[in-house]
Amino acid sequence: MFRSLQVAATGMVAQETKLDTIANNLANSNTTGYKRQDAEFEDLLYQNERSAAPNPQGGVGPVGTQIGSGVRVVATSRSFAQGALQQTSNPLDVAIEGNGFLAVQRNAGEVGYTRAGALKVDAQGRLVTSDGLAVQPAITVPPDATSISISADGNVSALTPGQRTPTSLGQLQIVTFPNPNGLEGVGHNLYSASAASGEPTTGNPGTDGRGTILQGALEGSNVEVVNEMIGLIRTQRAYEINSKVISAADEMLRKATEIQ
Repeated sequence: MFRSLQVAATGMVAQETKLDTIANNLANSNTTGYKRQDAEFEDLLYQNERSAAPNPQGGVGPVGTQIGSGVRVVATSRSFAQGALQQTSNPLDVAIEGNGFLAVQRNAGEVGYTRAGALKVDAQGRLVTSDGLAVQPAITVPPDATSISISADGNVSALTPGQRTPTSLGQLQIVTFPNPNGLEGVGHNLYSASAASGEPTTGNPGTDGRGTILQGALEGSNVEVVNEMIGLIRTQRAYEINSKVISAADEMLRKATEIQ
């Protein structure tokens, strides 16, 4: 009887984690470049009460007796499906159509990776993110630039007074990973590489399976609110069922105590 209490408790804890994941998805449904997460479950160890082995009568039991010990959350995976593209008409906004990330220099010196392309120009004229992190490789915009153009292959050019042809300022690069799901979210729309993600590979947009750049647009979150609400209801029901198991087990224990 006590086993059922422990098993149901693991179910409630797992559903709490699932609920936390859904809540985070819904909270970020309007976050630029956000990729939804999903909690993945696995069953725990089993206790073998009787193995499917030869019996004294010379036969072999077709099945054994195994008692499970519950469930746990084994991973929170991300879906890197393309989010909806939102036109902004801001020449410094860029969206990645396809695979890959923009690389930025974090404050501590590490390289971060992002899908949020709401770029700005800082006091030194560098292209930076909304948090002031410089895009890598660095691109500097002249202070007298009258217009900025970013092509699908990542070439950044600007027009300055007295010029008829734009001047190339640099090349936006796209970074890909063998296993994007292995990236670690660090907040601020950033990911960091890990042993699970594999080594980053940098190249021009549109080459070797990398996405292309769309100027004047941003990639929205890939969270589908309706699907998350359905998952929310299912998670709530699963949590309630596990709590009812605890109530039923407690009632059975009470009755067993009364009999004694």
